[in-house]
Amino acid sequence: MDRIDITVTGGCQCGAVRYRATAMLDNAHLCHCRMCQKATGGLFAALVAAPNDALIWTRGTPATFRSSAHVDRGFCADCGTPLFYRGDSGRTNLTIGSLDAPAAFPPKTQMGNESRMPWFADLPSLTDEGATEDQDPDWAAAIAASSNQAPDRDCPP
Repeated sequence: MDRIDITVTGGCQCGAVRYRATAMLDNAHLCHCRMCQKATGGLFAALVAAPNDALIWTRGTPATFRSSAHVDRGFCADCGTPLFYRGDSGRTNLTIGSLDAPAAFPPKTQMGNESRMPWFADLPSLTDEGATEDQDPDWAAAIAASSNQAPDRDCPP
């Protein structure tokens, strides 16, 4: 697994917890295991690791849940955003969706396939209803006008 010198930032939905990493590992992946499904509330966890020595919390401190004897899962105690998976490996697997620029880390591998949904391969064939802004512009505007979501950048709390 290659170490890449790059600075990335991210955080939770409400902005109470923010982080910065000055290096990342080349391990972007999807984990379909049942623990990751439960931890994220989704069908899989999309993760990419930062070496622990390159990761700092720039605002707030994530809450943690010890999901097994070897794993801590971090999240924002205020809004519930899943932020990381950390074992004893010297790295913290950040949730790709919590990154400010998630498109920079496309998953390369999958694991935990014993719990992958049997219809996962059918997702590309689902009907594409387009962007929310196109489907219901009034609803999208109302959400945007009242959103409590923090922007994808570090800003004053």
